[in-house]
Amino acid sequence: MKNEELIVALYQIGSLKLGEFTLKSGKSSKIYIDLRQIISHPNVLRAVADAIWQNIRHCQFDLICGVPYTALPIATCISLTHNIPMIMRRKEKKEYGTKQQIEGAFQSGQTCLIIEDLITTGSSIIETADELKAVGLQITDAAMLIDREQGGHENLQQKGYQVHSAFTLRNMLETLAKSKMITEQEHVIIHSIIES
Repeated sequence: MKNEELIVALYQIGSLKLGEFTLKSGKSSKIYIDLRQIISHPNVLRAVADAIWQNIRHCQFDLICGVPYTALPIATCISLTHNIPMIMRRKEKKEYGTKQQIEGAFQSGQTCLIIEDLITTGSSIIETADELKAVGLQITDAAMLIDREQGGHENLQQKGYQVHSAFTLRNMLETLAKSKMITEQEHVIIHSIIES
């Protein structure tokens, strides 16, 4: 699936919504991106994983780790398709058994690539990277489907991470604007976002 087709597919399954929304950061937005929907659409999930893979296939890493929770199925799809070991970061520390924060087989000194669905500020990736580094893993790269272009890319670069996004919010909006799928009202919203 080409990136343009993927963007339209994300709109069709309800992963891209246009209107008035409040984001996790507290900021208001005229676009809401909910990539949790992709788990119910295997063809779209595979296309998302492939779009991310196209940007990281040249990177050097031993393991991958998806940021909990939305990126976990994406990371799993990449792991299975390309036979790359995956580890998992717990969002909540386990208070029983081994009490591990990071699950899976890994060795100190290995390089782990972080997978995320989208970035706004990059804080979720930084938090995940800090947890992974605390157990001796090296982090050099982070990859995601969408860069909302709200400072996340720059924040990650300042921390020394290479950032790989399949497309930006502007790319998505420009593609949707050319699509015959959207309503006239959505067209107006898209142009107001692009021009702001």
